[in-house]
Amino acid sequence: MFRKIINALIWIPLAVIFIIFAVANRHLVTLSFDPFNSVTPTLAVTLPLFVIIILVAILGVAAGGLATWLRQGRYRRAARHYEAEARDARAQLAELRLSRAPGGAESPVPALLHDGRSPAS
Repeated sequence: MFRKIINALIWIPLAVIFIIFAVANRHLVTLSFDPFNSVTPTLAVTLPLFVIIILVAILGVAAGGLATWLRQGRYRRAARHYEAEARDARAQLAELRLSRAPGGAESPVPALLHDGRSPAS
């Protein structure tokens, strides 16, 4: 319930701002992609100004998201590597627990001290 109220408090004002922006910028603008012929461009599109601005904003957000995703690739790769190591360690631990002798006998795997040395060394 609280999340719905917060969403409403965010989205309703954004929608109002969007509608006001669209009404204030509804005049048509010709966007030309022909740098050599500005009078009769070969490749041009005529759209309301708010559509062009919103499309450019969407493209900017998508480009930023793609750049961020590409730059974080090494972190995702490291996370997959460490997850595989943890999975292997959990499997080894389960295997060692199963191989313990029944009746509380001493484990064939020597215990380690806090610094990683065995007590016999």
